[in-house]
Amino acid sequence: MIKLVVSSGNQHKIQEIKEILRELPIDIVSKNDVGFKDFEVVEDKSTLEGNAIKKAVELSKKVEGLVVADDTGLFVDALNGAPGVFSSRYAGENVTYEDNNKKLLKELENIPINKRSAKFKTIIAIAKNGEIIKTIEGECKGRIANTKSGSSGFGYDPLFIVDEYNKTFAELGDEIKNKISHRANALIKLKGELTVLLGENTNEDHCSK
Repeated sequence: MIKLVVSSGNQHKIQEIKEILRELPIDIVSKNDVGFKDFEVVEDKSTLEGNAIKKAVELSKKVEGLVVADDTGLFVDALNGAPGVFSSRYAGENVTYEDNNKKLLKELENIPINKRSAKFKTIIAIAKNGEIIKTIEGECKGRIANTKSGSSGFGYDPLFIVDEYNKTFAELGDEIKNKISHRANALIKLKGELTVLLGENTNEDHCSK
C-alpha cells in the first residue's frame, strides 16, 4: 500500500482528504503522524503553486512515500487579484480571520455588488524523493458580500457568496461546502492523478516479476 503524507497538521483537512480518497488503497497520514509536527516551510513564493511545490518537495526529501501539500488564496477582480497569495495575512502577520475580513470589506466599501466578482483557488502539489510530480488546481467562483453572513466555516467564508447557491460558504455549511469548494474540486482531481499513479506502480510491479 502506498503511503500519502499530507504536509499539514490540520486534522480537518486530513479528514477531508481521507473522505474523498477513501476508495483508493492508500495510507493517508499527516506530517505529525510521521514525526514532523514541528516541520515548517516559509511560504515566500509569489504564487500559490510556488508555495505548494516548496512545501511538498521539502517534506518529500525527509519522508518515504508520496507527499502532497496545498496553498489556497482568494482572488478579487476589483482588487487586481488581491489578497491572492497573501490571503491568510492580508491584514498583516499574526492576524485573525476577523481582521482579514474587515480589511477586505474596507477595500471594497465603494464597489457595487455586481463588481465584486472573486474566486477561491487551491493548488495541490504532489512530490516524491525531493522531486515534484504534478500540480493540480481547483477553484470556486463567486463574489464578495457587502456584509458578513452565516456562522459556519472559517476565514473569508462569511463573505464569499457562491454563484450557484447565492449564499456564502458560511451560510451553506461544511457539508455542502466540502462538496463544491475549491479544495474539494482540487481533491477530486488529485484522486484521478493518484489512480493513474497507482496503476503505473502496479504495472511496474508486474513487469519486474
